Amino acid sequence: MPYAILTTDKPNAGALRAQTRDEHLKYLDANTHRLLAAGAMIGDDGTGGHGGILIVDTDERKEAEAFIAGDPFTKAGLFEKVTVTRWRKAYFNKQRLI
Repeated sequence: MPYAILTTDKPNAGALRAQTRDEHLKYLDANTHRLLAAGAMIGDDGTGGHGGILIVDTDERKEAEAFIAGDPFTKAGLFEKVTVTRWRKAYFNKQRLI
């Protein structure tokens, strides 16, 4: 059962997010085999970034925790809060699974 990782940026961290974004995307590109989904949380108008959602395809909490710990955003100190929790695929890829 995968793990969902929810991150919330520190206040006024837009510049840090922008400075670290390319390195973060390279990290995700190198780990696409581990991701079911990933993306930034943005404003209703489609701008900015204030956190993210990553769904990591692993049955091991330690692996999910290590994944987010290795993220350049984490290493740069971008996040105010990180939540790692199991995620049940009830509906996935337009299909009901339970």
